[in-house]
Amino acid sequence: MGDQYEVSEVGAGTLTIPSLRWEELPEGPVLVLLDQTRLPVEEVELVCTDVPALVEAIRSLAVRGAPLLGIAGAYGVALAAARGFDVEEAVEGLAQARPTAVNLGYGVRRAADAYRTAVVGGAGAPEAAAAALAEARAVHAEDIAASARMAEHGLALLGELLPGGGHRILTHCNTGALVSGGEGTALAVALAAHRAGELRRLWVDETRPLLQGARLTAYEAARAGMAYTVLSDGAAGSLFAGGEVDAVLIGADRIAADGSVANKVGSYPLAVLAQYHRVPFVVVAPTSTVDLDTEEGADIEVEQRPGQEVTEFSLPAAQGSGAVPGVGVPVAPLGAQAYNPAFDVTPPELVTAIVTEAGVISPVTRDRLAKVCSTSRWSKSRSGNGMMAE
Repeated sequence: MGDQYEVSEVGAGTLTIPSLRWEELPEGPVLVLLDQTRLPVEEVELVCTDVPALVEAIRSLAVRGAPLLGIAGAYGVALAAARGFDVEEAVEGLAQARPTAVNLGYGVRRAADAYRTAVVGGAGAPEAAAAALAEARAVHAEDIAASARMAEHGLALLGELLPGGGHRILTHCNTGALVSGGEGTALAVALAAHRAGELRRLWVDETRPLLQGARLTAYEAARAGMAYTVLSDGAAGSLFAGGEVDAVLIGADRIAADGSVANKVGSYPLAVLAQYHRVPFVVVAPTSTVDLDTEEGADIEVEQRPGQEVTEFSLPAAQGSGAVPGVGVPVAPLGAQAYNPAFDVTPPELVTAIVTEAGVISPVTRDRLAKVCSTSRWSKSRSGNGMMAE
């Protein structure tokens, strides 16, 4: 199972720990993850030596975010193959770890298909494991490239929607380097605007109940030197009413064929507010997040999280505070029932544009979405399975 090592305080120089990396150790390969449940107080890495450890890291949100889950899933298959575990059992466990983020299953399938093709072709265990690892690395590299292209397309779109710069952007959850092999999705666009001198203010929804905005987006924004302000989710309406928001940028965990967008719960209310106040509502996601097999938003399976995430308040332990990580402070009466969907679904008519690595979709329609996916710069991967960006 996963072990922790290499702990350092946030803010120590320019220390940067990648969200995920494959490492070859004398005792065998491992998948090393930055434990996002401990941020921003401390940077702690988890070492996964087997798939059950990785599945637990995914379910506990130590590793999270649609693109990164796809990468993690692919490396998980490679890890099982390299260490001689049952690959089909690993595939099943990983694919079911979280149901809404389509990228997880996408990454798992890519690496699994590469492994199976190698086996059918007569490859031995080492060669088949190498094929799975090569495909996982391809998924990883493709995401890095897609992130850069989305940032470019998104910045150009902001220039069209909001000429003159000085953007005040509201974002929800976390969509930066912590969810990607590159610099992220929506936050990568905001970062591009910052670097171009066009970002006036990044409004960061704290994103209850697990505070991915306050803990993670603020952490990334601070490291990048962006001008940012954290707000409670319920305060967003007053920002819109005061004319303080120029655009909303969010990511996505699954986009249905009709353009409906499943994203972190709280995204849909922002879309309603944005439409009422005539503010652009922009979704940034790679085409691997588009699921053309899911016909409409109502067909998306929305993950239900444990109720204690709502009825208890838990934060990473501050070093030296005496607090114990993972122990929650009750904020509701004992036995209180909780409704805790991890995501909500925004209908396409509320989405101004979807930014992908293959281009911008606006207005968002079924035909336009399918066309961008079919004409994107993607081709058969070198294993002959899945898709690969050229």
